[in-house]
Amino acid sequence: MYATTNPATGELVKEFTTLTDDEARESLERSAAAYASWSCLDLEKRAEVLRQMAALHREQADALAALSTLEMGKPITQARGEMELAASIYDYYADRGPALLADEELEVAGTGRALVRTAPIGPLLGIMPWNFPFYQVARFVAPNLLLGNTILLKHAENCPQISLAIARIAEQAGAPDGVYQSVFATHDQVAEMIASPQLQGVSLTGSERAGRAVGALAGQHLKKCVLELGGSDPLIVLADANLDDAVTAAVNGRFWNAGQVCTSMKRTIVAEPVWDEFVTRFVDEVTTWQPGDPAQEETRLGPMSSERARADVAEVVQDAIAKGATVHVGGAVPDGSGAYYPATILSDVTPEMRAYHEEIFGPVAVLYQVKSADEAVDLANSSPYGLGGAVFTADATAAAQVADRLEAGMVGLNMLVRSSPELPFGGVKNSGIGRELGRFGLDEFANKKLVRIA
Repeated sequence: MYATTNPATGELVKEFTTLTDDEARESLERSAAAYASWSCLDLEKRAEVLRQMAALHREQADALAALSTLEMGKPITQARGEMELAASIYDYYADRGPALLADEELEVAGTGRALVRTAPIGPLLGIMPWNFPFYQVARFVAPNLLLGNTILLKHAENCPQISLAIARIAEQAGAPDGVYQSVFATHDQVAEMIASPQLQGVSLTGSERAGRAVGALAGQHLKKCVLELGGSDPLIVLADANLDDAVTAAVNGRFWNAGQVCTSMKRTIVAEPVWDEFVTRFVDEVTTWQPGDPAQEETRLGPMSSERARADVAEVVQDAIAKGATVHVGGAVPDGSGAYYPATILSDVTPEMRAYHEEIFGPVAVLYQVKSADEAVDLANSSPYGLGGAVFTADATAAAQVADRLEAGMVGLNMLVRSSPELPFGGVKNSGIGRELGRFGLDEFANKKLVRIA
């Protein structure tokens, strides 16, 4: 069911009807028909549509941010920041994309010339999550609209008004009919779309379980897919680290957006000599993150996206507590309405606990003490995920060595890895397949066509 439910109050605000099977097929047919002309449109005209989408995100930032606060509980100041990030992605591809799509000349053995042309492949399906409902869409949509692909966008069921708002922005920006469509599709309709010869690729950002299902369907029907899945990112604090920087990064990196971030620093791994001081300072800072009304400017920690999401996190925490984990702060579902969960810190987490292996998608930090950098790396790599990570140390050589050994798609040295339009985003292991953003985002759903000239 597609519906707006305010996670701060639990109130069901509005319900939306899913597509009929005929409407789902018609949406794909419209996308295929639009592709014929959109892919042949002058590149600069496609770039201008993206430029207008960026401008509209900025002009409508307050209203769009309020939708994000309403539908998934994001604190309003964080929601406005997401509007600027999304706009910067559309601007990046509008401004830099045409140069990145220029033909690449190859050296040829013999006579003649050869070049590689980056061409579109056709209609694509995007399956997007609720945690960054504008930014996630932008990083999939912007490079592919510029390239000349057309888009069917199935957003999360709890973000229907956001999905419709983005579709209106695309229309207002000048995207022709059928180029960008918001589809309230069922799971069966998604499967039918992926199976259709008209669809050429699918991108999903979501859970590992959803990624396995979509990846299996895409493989069965020989469709290109990009899967950006979960993460249990480590933040390693070595003995010589600047603790001011490390504590600030660890707290912000874990509790921003109520911890509902795939690249959140879910595991903080601290060297033994600085363990006591780090934990004391970390706890002191985390206690200032008190749950509050996400519509208020001063709120940093809003509700989780739904009561179901909160229940999932609470189960993992209770499992850890029951098996001997230490709770430094938080750890209990509060009374009252809304999907609120307190900022929580656990330590003494062992492999017998779910919290050791699973991604905790909420405001819960897990702290580990280690005796050496080698032990820190081994612990970091013991996770089935490999999205991002960070290393804090005063020794640049040690930082680089640890970073090289981490099984992750992105690593920050004395800083968190933050998303930026020009930087590739993606992971390894169970964190997914493929890359988004930067020039890499233009290559995933592209035909790298060789042109040989006599």
